Amino acid sequence: MEVTLIRHTSVDVPPGVCYGQTDVPLKPTFEEEAAVTAENLKVYLPFNHIYTSPLTRCVRLATYCGYPDAERDKRIMEINFGDWEMKPFDNNDDPRLQEWYNDYLNVAATGGESFTMLYQRVSQFLDELKEKPYDRVAIFAHGGVLICAQIYAGTLQWEEAFGALPPYGGIVRINLNKG
Repeated sequence: MEVTLIRHTSVDVPPGVCYGQTDVPLKPTFEEEAAVTAENLKVYLPFNHIYTSPLTRCVRLATYCGYPDAERDKRIMEINFGDWEMKPFDNNDDPRLQEWYNDYLNVAATGGESFTMLYQRVSQFLDELKEKPYDRVAIFAHGGVLICAQIYAGTLQWEEAFGALPPYGGIVRINLNKG
């Protein structure tokens, strides 16, 4: 099964602000960015099924690309940063922040998830996807989800995770063997 993962376009959030699952606005350049993504997506067509994170930054891009009825699935939402959502990392006085910096794979944000928890959620989604009758699937999602999917498919190693963050509007393709 060919799975094409598309990251949402640029968010209108100041750099360094932790936004995770917060439903944040997109930059005013959305249409320009989305047009580039839609054009780049053409080489991957057609798709048997389309999924999207229910957050508007993904739904809006899926809709722009011609998929307003894409199936929404909460398991492909971005990592939940809990109490840290919409706080600048530099102004976060949570004593657990340093623990998270030291081991983001296993330490959850206060009231949120660790990267490993995100990976488990995405893996469950992909395990189920492999059982579906599709050959070519598109998924509109978030940077963390794209990284997890690549780790799941074996095209990225855990230690490479955040060095491999796709750009906004970026497209990644993986192959999943049917279960």
